[in-house]
Amino acid sequence: MTNARFTDLVAGLPATVPFVGPEELERRRGAAFDARLGANENVFGPSPRAVVAMQEAAGAIWQYGDPASHDLRAALADRLGVTMDHIVVGEGIDGLLGYLARMLVAPGDVVVTSAGAYPTFNYHVTGFGGRLEMVPYRDDAEDLPALIARAGETGAKMVYFANPDNPMGSYLPGTRVAEAIPALPGDTLLVLDEAYAEFAPDDCAVPLPYDDPRIIRMRTFSKAYGMAGARVGYAVGAPDLIAGFERIRNHFGMNRAAQIGALAALQDDAWLAETRAKVAAARDGIAAIARDNGLDPLPSATNFVTIDCGRDGDFARALVAALGARGVFIRMPFVAPQDRCIRISCGNEADLAALAAALPAALAEVSAAA
Repeated sequence: MTNARFTDLVAGLPATVPFVGPEELERRRGAAFDARLGANENVFGPSPRAVVAMQEAAGAIWQYGDPASHDLRAALADRLGVTMDHIVVGEGIDGLLGYLARMLVAPGDVVVTSAGAYPTFNYHVTGFGGRLEMVPYRDDAEDLPALIARAGETGAKMVYFANPDNPMGSYLPGTRVAEAIPALPGDTLLVLDEAYAEFAPDDCAVPLPYDDPRIIRMRTFSKAYGMAGARVGYAVGAPDLIAGFERIRNHFGMNRAAQIGALAALQDDAWLAETRAKVAAARDGIAAIARDNGLDPLPSATNFVTIDCGRDGDFARALVAALGARGVFIRMPFVAPQDRCIRISCGNEADLAALAAALPAALAEVSAAA
């Protein structure tokens, strides 16, 4: 019972979260996981420079973070060849997507996304009363031309497109993205989620200027930079659009130590290169384990590998549960036909050894029950 008078919109929404965290799953099972391979975290961790910088910043944690994230934005602007007015820093891509929805989505507004794409984006759109239009995947990849066509049919405010894609790991060459943009309605914004861009091949980069008013690009320090717990993301776009964030964002939402750590991480290109090499090796290792067990790994441009189980969603869900019971935490796509797959984040040697040990018995258990 509460005296709070929820808005009609909030009163009508279920109390849900987009993802159940591994910590909650561990509480439910009464034990920690041996291998945490379901959250697409970077187990190889942040740059040692970033760790030292955050440790040194701890003594000044009594200070608020810089509301402008000036130093980090300046470094990002220099790296990208833009001005600081093209960049906003926020509490991870998730936080920035929430601000973007608040800026652009009024009750009843249409937003287009792929059926089975990132649930947190959908969560924010629904939370501001938007109406989601879903487009199916095509050949296990998001279908950008179809997304844009649906936007034209529905008058959508935004189109969400992740490149590379989560949960399938596929990517569209940047030239193909650029070729699709002219068909985007003039009053529709393409939200280009590039969370996994640092893991992708070079041809994933979109050859369009960062101030193109039709696009906003979302980037993060959670993946390749190994700082998921710090919650640092940034968006790059036309200055007029970026200025909109200043009207509604939480100006003291950024953690001071996280800002300092992200700046140090950005300056350590050698660590980033080493991480990319480790992730590539882990992708190969996961793929080999899958093939050894009669499963089909899909090509990946991310820090995870999606594996086709060759059965249906019930089989894949049972396999996720069976692996979890054996101490290996993984996830899977949620929408058919992609839910025939499981998704395994890159891990270290011990993680992959745990996966290799658990998978045969888990498969045997699920196959016997099918």
